[in-house]
Amino acid sequence: MTGIGIINTFAGSLAGLALLVGVAGGAAAAEDAVGSGGVLSGAAIETVISRMTLAEKLGLLDGGGRSDARCVGYTLGVPRLGIPALCMGDGPAGVGNGLKSVTVFPAPIAIGASWDTALAVRYGAVQAEEQSGKGRNVALLPTINILRNPLWGRAAETLGEDPVLTSALGVAIVKGVQSRHVIAMPKHFAANNQETDRFGDAPDWKAMNAVVSERALREIYLPAFKAVVQDAQAGSIMCAYNRVNGQYACENRNLLRILRDEWHFGGFVTSDWLFAGRSTVASIKAGADQLMPGGKNPYGLPDYYGAPLVQALKQGAVDVADVNRMVGHVLNAMRRIGVEDASVDRSAADVRSQRHSDAARDFALAGIVLLRNAHETLPIGDDIRRLAIIGPDADDQRKITEPYGGFVPEDPAHVAVTPLQAIRRLAGRNREVVFQKGTEGVRPLPPLPLRLVWDEAHEVQGWRMSVQDQAGQAAPPTWAHVKDIGDLSVLRHGRILRWDGFVTPDEGGVYRFSLAGGGAAKLLVDDKEVVSFQKEEFNAVSHGEVVLAKGRRTHLTVIYDPTSAILPLKLALGWAPPSSIRAAAVAAARKADMAIVFVNDEVSEGADRSGLGLPGDQDALITAVAEANPRTVVVMDTVAAVLTPWRNKVAGILEAWYGGERNGDAIADILFGRANPSGHLPLTFPADASQGVVSTFRQQMPDRRMDVKYDEGIMVGYRYYDEHRQLAAYPFGFGLTYTSFAISHVKLETDSVSFDLKNIGKRPGDAVIQLYVGFPEGAGEPPRQLKTFIKSSLRPGQSRHMLMPLSGSMFQKWDDGTHAWRKIRGDYKIYLGFSSRDMAFEGDLTI
Repeated sequence: MTGIGIINTFAGSLAGLALLVGVAGGAAAAEDAVGSGGVLSGAAIETVISRMTLAEKLGLLDGGGRSDARCVGYTLGVPRLGIPALCMGDGPAGVGNGLKSVTVFPAPIAIGASWDTALAVRYGAVQAEEQSGKGRNVALLPTINILRNPLWGRAAETLGEDPVLTSALGVAIVKGVQSRHVIAMPKHFAANNQETDRFGDAPDWKAMNAVVSERALREIYLPAFKAVVQDAQAGSIMCAYNRVNGQYACENRNLLRILRDEWHFGGFVTSDWLFAGRSTVASIKAGADQLMPGGKNPYGLPDYYGAPLVQALKQGAVDVADVNRMVGHVLNAMRRIGVEDASVDRSAADVRSQRHSDAARDFALAGIVLLRNAHETLPIGDDIRRLAIIGPDADDQRKITEPYGGFVPEDPAHVAVTPLQAIRRLAGRNREVVFQKGTEGVRPLPPLPLRLVWDEAHEVQGWRMSVQDQAGQAAPPTWAHVKDIGDLSVLRHGRILRWDGFVTPDEGGVYRFSLAGGGAAKLLVDDKEVVSFQKEEFNAVSHGEVVLAKGRRTHLTVIYDPTSAILPLKLALGWAPPSSIRAAAVAAARKADMAIVFVNDEVSEGADRSGLGLPGDQDALITAVAEANPRTVVVMDTVAAVLTPWRNKVAGILEAWYGGERNGDAIADILFGRANPSGHLPLTFPADASQGVVSTFRQQMPDRRMDVKYDEGIMVGYRYYDEHRQLAAYPFGFGLTYTSFAISHVKLETDSVSFDLKNIGKRPGDAVIQLYVGFPEGAGEPPRQLKTFIKSSLRPGQSRHMLMPLSGSMFQKWDDGTHAWRKIRGDYKIYLGFSSRDMAFEGDLTI
C-alpha cells in the first residue's frame, strides 16, 4: 500500500469518496471533493467532521484509544468515514519500543555530525519505510531541541548545539519521513534540554521550570521548530514534559500561540508520553490537540481527555467548536501527508533489507569525526603489521544505540558486526590482530557473591536491611536480614532502603564495583562513597574503584532511593576483584606497531550524566596504552562530548557516536582508508570540566521552586566559548580528513558570498564550508554565529565555484522590548571557514 489518501483503505472508489463526504452525483462529485494526490480538500474535512459523532471525535484525540504494544499512542479511526487509526511509534534512530526485525540506525547526533542535508532526507525516509512496514503511521521524530546542556542524557538524539544546523537537518529529516506518507512529529516543544526533573518525582510529579528569556527562545530554542513547520510542513509537533516560564509546555499559551498564530501551523499538537498532559481545559484552550497515551496509567496520574473532556463539554468549559478544531488539525495532517490506516497489526513483519543496512553504514560513515591525526598516523599503512585492539567496546560490549527510551535494541537474530570482526576482515592475512579487553567495561559487573557478605547483626551470610522514609527516619520494618539486594518487595515510593554488610577480601588490590538500577543509589565502602547515580528514571549503571587490603574486614553500605524511578524497581550490586587485564593490554600494545583503544559510555533517555569524563577506568587505560605505544589511536562510541585529558598523548582520535548496526564496518573503513572521514562536530568538546554552560550535575538541579535558570541567554554552545574566550579541546564544526581543501577568490557582496573550493590533497573527500556572521559592536550578539553551510565532494585537484546566499534574516536579532525581530544596521564581519575557530576568510559588510 502506498498510503496516498486518508480514505483509500475503507473507500477504494470514487463513488465511495462521494458517500464519505456526503455529496451527490457519484464519481464526478467525488472528484470535486478530492484534492491533488487523492486526499481530501479542506472543505471536505469540514464535511467529514460534521458527520462524526462526539465519541468518534474523542477517539481521534485520546492516544489511549486501544491497547496496542506496537504503538506508544493509538487513536481510533472511523472506518465508516474512511478515517484511519493512528499508531504512533518512537524514533528517533529507527523503529523503537522493542519491536524486532528492524534496522538499528545510528543516533541522530551522527547525522548532525554529517552536516549533510541530502543524507538527512534519506535518514528520515528509510526510517519511515520501516515504521510504515510495522503498521505505524506517525513517527515521533526528529528531536530538534538544542543541546544546551552537554550532560543531557538525550544528547545522542539531538542534532547538535546550533539552531541553524539543527533547523537545516531537522527540516531534511521531516521531509524524508513524510515523503513516505508517515506523519513526522518533531519534538519536544520547547526548551526541553535535560532529563533531571523533566517531569519531577513521585508522588506529585512536579516538573522543572525552564526560566528562559524571550530572546533566547526566539534565537536559540524555537528556530528549528519554526523551520520544520514552515519549510517542511511537519504534520505534528510534540509538546514537552517541562514547564517554560511557569506554564507546562502542553498548556503554554505563549508557546502554542507562536506555533498557531505566527507560524500558522495547521497540524496537530500531541503531548509527550504520559507525564506531559497536565490538564483538560487549559491544554485545549492553549492549542494542544492529542493526549498520549491517554487512559489509565500506573503512576496515579489522571486521564485528562476521555471522560474529563466529556465532563468539560457538559459544563461548558470546552465547546464543540474546540473539539472540531482539534479534530480538524488531525485530519489536515492526514490530508496533506496521506497516511495509511494503522488498525492492522503488522508488528511481526520483517522490515529489514540490504538497502536499509547499507544506508545505516552510510550514515555511520558520514558521522564519524576525525579529531586528531598526528603525523598522519591514519589511515593504517602497509608498515603496520601487528595491531593491538583493546577494549570491550570493540567486541562484546560494543555501543551502537541507546538502551532505553525510543531507541532500537539490538536484535539477537541480527547481531551486528563488531569493530573487532570488521578490522580482522580488512587486516587480511598479512597483518596480525591481537585483542585484549584492558578493562571490565561500563556495563554491570558480575554480582557480588553472597558467600562473601556477612550480616553481623544476625551473624549469618547476607545483608542487614533497614527501611527509612525521605526524612531519614526509620519506618517499619526497621530492619531485617536479606540474602539479596535485588529483592525490593518491601520497597515503595517515598521510602529508602539501606543494606549493610561486611566483606573480607582474599587478596589486596584495586576492586571495581558497579551499581545498576533506577532512582538514586550509592555504595559506601567504610563510609566513603565509591559508586553512585542520581535521578535515574529507567536503569543506570555506574562504576567506581577502591583499594582493599587483603584479610581486612570492610564495611559495605548500599542506600537506594526509588523516588525518581518510573520503571519496575530494581537494583544490582556488581564487582570485579583485582585482575591483570590492563597489564595484558599494555603488554600487547608495547609489542604492536599500532594500538587502537575502543572506549564508550552508557547514556540514555531517563537521566543526565553526572560529568563528562569517560566512565570507569577507561581514561587510565588509554593513558597506560599510550605510554606503551606512541602510535595509539582512540575510537570513541559516546553519546556526545566527553573529556579527553589524554588527547595530546595519543596519535589519533575518532568520534563514532552511537553508530548503529554497521558501526563496526564504518569504523574499519575509516581506519584502513577505504573511506575518507568527513564528519564535523555538531557540538563543542570542552578542554576540561569547568568549561561550557553546564559543566556539573549540580548546575542542572532545579532550585526549591523547581526553576532551572537559563542565565546564559543566547550564549549557548560555541557562542559561550567565544564570548568567554574559552579554548575548547575541539571546537564546534571541527573535523579532519585524509585530504586538504583550500578556499580562494572569495567575493563578498550584499546578498551573497562566492568562492572557489579546491581539493589540494591526494584523496577524494568532502569539505564542509561554514559561514559565520559577527554582528556590530553593541548588538549583544556572540562574537560569531553560524548562518549557513555547504558540503561538497571533490576529487584530488578538483575545483568548484561555490555560492552561499546572504538573506536579510541573517542580520536580525530579537528585541524583547518590541517583541519582534529587528534588523541591526552597522558593520558586520563575514567569516568563511572549516570550523567555528578555523577561518579561511574574513570580510567586512556594512548593512
